[in-house]
Amino acid sequence: MKNHKKWLFAAFCLICFAVNIGAESAPPSIDEITARAAVIMDAATGDILFAKNPDELIPPASLTKLMTIYAAQRLAALQGTSLDEVVPLPPESWAVNQPPRSSLMFLAQGQIVTLRELFLGLAVPSGNDAAVAVALRFAPTVEKFAAVMNGEAARMGLRQTRFVEPSGIDENNITTAAEFAAFCRTYILEYPQNLTDYHTVPEFAYPKASNVTGAQRSRPGTILQGNHISIISIYEGADGLKTGYIDEAGYNLAATAQRDGTRLIAVILGVPAELGPRYGDRARTEDARKLLDYGYENYKTLRLELPALAEAKVWKGRQNRVPVLVAPRSRAGGNAVVYSADGNVLALTISAGRGEEAYIETAYNTGVRAPFPAGAPVGTLTVYDGEGELAVIDLLAGAPVERAGLVKRFFHSIAMFLRGIK
Repeated sequence: MKNHKKWLFAAFCLICFAVNIGAESAPPSIDEITARAAVIMDAATGDILFAKNPDELIPPASLTKLMTIYAAQRLAALQGTSLDEVVPLPPESWAVNQPPRSSLMFLAQGQIVTLRELFLGLAVPSGNDAAVAVALRFAPTVEKFAAVMNGEAARMGLRQTRFVEPSGIDENNITTAAEFAAFCRTYILEYPQNLTDYHTVPEFAYPKASNVTGAQRSRPGTILQGNHISIISIYEGADGLKTGYIDEAGYNLAATAQRDGTRLIAVILGVPAELGPRYGDRARTEDARKLLDYGYENYKTLRLELPALAEAKVWKGRQNRVPVLVAPRSRAGGNAVVYSADGNVLALTISAGRGEEAYIETAYNTGVRAPFPAGAPVGTLTVYDGEGELAVIDLLAGAPVERAGLVKRFFHSIAMFLRGIK
C-alpha cells in the first residue's frame, strides 16, 4: 500500500510538472484530468462541453450540502419562512455529537442561530452540524429531510442521484458528474444570489457574541474558518461553489465562473484520496481550471431576443390557426443543437469565434393538416451569423387541433389543390 501511494504521488507530481511546462507554449490537454469523472457545462443551455466518465456513480461527499441548501430554501419560500428566523438546535445538531472527522461550524447547546447563518455554515466551513440543524428545522428526522432532497432530485430528472442524509458524510449518497452539473445549473439559475451571499464569502466566524447568551457574550469563543473552495481566489470570474471529501469518494469539487456573459459549471468527482489533503485539493482545483480554460477558449453563450411568433396556418382543422412555441432545448449528444428558450430570450452554446452579427429567421410549414397533438412541428427557427447558419430549431404547435367536419375538409382540399399545397 505504501509503494502504491508513493507511485500515485510521483505520477501526480510528474503530470503537474508537465502541465506547467507546457502552459508556456500551449494550453493543457483537456484529456489530462486526474479525477475519475468530470464535466464542463454551459450554465445557460445545459450543454456539456467535455465529459470524462460522466455517468459513473460516485458519492458527492460535502457537495451534498448544495442540495441541502437548495431544498431548505425552497421549503422556506413555500412556508413563508424568513432566512433570519432563529432555528432551534436539538442535540443531534451539536458539534460534539457529529461523527469523527466532521467539518463543523461549531454549533452548541443554547446558541442563537439563524437560517441564514446556517446556510453560511454549510457553504463556507462545510459544517455537518449545520446540515443536521437545517434538516431538523424542516423535517422530523434527517432521513425524512433526505427524502425531500430526493424528491427535488427526481423533479429535476436526476435518475441516479440519491441522498440518505444531508451532510454528505455517508458513502451511500450517490451522484454522477453529469447529473450533479445539471443540479448545479438549476441551483444557480434559481438562486443566483447564493453565489455572493454564501459561496464567495472568504471566511466564517462563529459563534459571535450575538450567537450566545449571558456572560458568554464577552468571550464567545469565536472560531474563524476560511472558505474551502480555493478556486474562487485564483481563477478569474470564479464565484462558487463547493468542495467535498470522504475516503470512499476522494476529493470532489463543483466550481463555476462567469466571463463576458458566459457562465460555466465544472464538476470534478473522485480525485484519488491517496493524494492527501494538500495534493488532493491542488489536483481537483487544477482539473477545474483546465476544464474552465477549455470551455472559455472554445465556446461561448450567444443570447438573442426571440421574434414575435405568428400563429401557424392549419388546414382541415376545427381551428384555422394554432399558437406556436419554440421546441424545448435539445438533450441529445453529438452535433445536436443545444439551446435554452427562456421567456423571449434564446440562448445557444456556440464556438468561441462565431456569433458576430447574429440574427433569427422563422419559416412556417405550408401544409400543416389537422388532426395533430400539441407539440407537432409546424415550422423552423434558424439562427445565422456573418459566417452562415448556426442552428435550426423546430417550431411546435402550442395546442392540439382536431379534424374539421366533412364540408370544411372538402373546401380546404380544393383550396390546397389550387395553391399547389401537397
